[in-house]
Amino acid sequence: MSAALRIGTRASLLATTQAGHVADLIRTHLGREAELVEVSTVGDRTQAAGIPLETMGGTGVFVSALRDALLDGRVDVAVHSLKDIPTYPADGITLAAVPVREDPRDVVVARDGLTLGELPVGSRVGTGSPRRVAQLHALGLGLDVVGVRGNVDSRIGKVRSGEYDAVVLARAGLARIGRLDEATEVLDPLQMLPAPGQGALAIECRSEGDLADALAVLQDPTTRAAVDAERAVLATLEGGCSAPIGALAEVAEGEDGDEIWVRAIALSLDGGLSVRMSASGAPADATSVGTRLASEMLADGAGQLNQPAEPSAEVQNA
Repeated sequence: MSAALRIGTRASLLATTQAGHVADLIRTHLGREAELVEVSTVGDRTQAAGIPLETMGGTGVFVSALRDALLDGRVDVAVHSLKDIPTYPADGITLAAVPVREDPRDVVVARDGLTLGELPVGSRVGTGSPRRVAQLHALGLGLDVVGVRGNVDSRIGKVRSGEYDAVVLARAGLARIGRLDEATEVLDPLQMLPAPGQGALAIECRSEGDLADALAVLQDPTTRAAVDAERAVLATLEGGCSAPIGALAEVAEGEDGDEIWVRAIALSLDGGLSVRMSASGAPADATSVGTRLASEMLADGAGQLNQPAEPSAEVQNA
């Protein structure tokens, strides 16, 4: 009988729930037993200390310790929220599978059951994401957007205690831990595009050996095409700007078969300026569709959005 696969995960409720879901998939589809191994990451330690994520460089702070555990053999598989994974490849590690994605949209958890539009001017809205901050400002609702870190429970607790009037979170996280009924509004992507890869899980393993081939059965091709397109947008824009970025790709039936449609936005930090564009193509060409879209955005002024600025002819007002 094969030994149980050791699945590396962060220790939070959301992370262990996600890893437990992957363990169930492995038992069902691979016929292998699986066990969770908790790994402490830089992101977890700085979050506990209340250090703003952006001061840590953001990308990869929740990922590197899990990848180290993979490479040194402490775990066989690592499970991440896909939006946390850097867009550049990691030596010796393969993204083996992306299972079916949860709804990628953002949600509001507000006092008194309110929506964003119902919150009074000056209401304190918490988020730790520059992408959400910029898009909240772009809505022009006069909200006082403030930073917040911590797990889902502590963020919602700040609303319940009256410290904040609302927080903005990923719908997928609330759904996975059974707290979706606490959301007071699901935000339309026209209001707020999610982070590239939001709602999707990444299953990584060492490149050597045949485990990656075995794990491939857990992949959902439609989800993989969508997140590949979104990550291509992010990777290309990262090369030309450091502005907050949102992207969402969807695969839908077209006249000549399935088609992937990608929407993306890059904003100034204060939300006053933005470049928003879309593109479509074949799902098999998802990465090139995302790359093309981001290149067009850079040509249209996305590279000028690194700092708040006065509107120019090349950059659209949000």
